[in-house]
Amino acid sequence: MTAPNGLRLLPWTGPDGKPCYLSTDDRGGYVSRLADNIEAVQLGTAAELLKETSETLDAQDATFDEMRCLVTELTGALRDILRVATSRGHLLAASELREPAY
Repeated sequence: MTAPNGLRLLPWTGPDGKPCYLSTDDRGGYVSRLADNIEAVQLGTAAELLKETSETLDAQDATFDEMRCLVTELTGALRDILRVATSRGHLLAASELREPAY
């Protein structure tokens, strides 16, 4: 997230599960590129998991343990995607603040 204070929410958490932020104006820097790549992986993982979920629900013969595992994976993916969406939303807001009004 690049909040009005210029911090970008990173797609990982710190040791205590607290959010990590990056303070930089260099969107091409190493940590910025790393964060972009991890976000892309998280989005791809969520898409694959959505497909797997649809197939599992269509099969209608999934066991309780399979469904529990799937819900656990979906919860993690949803957490990741929410962080990506929050981060990108703040990036957009920050770029709008920097652009001159016409």
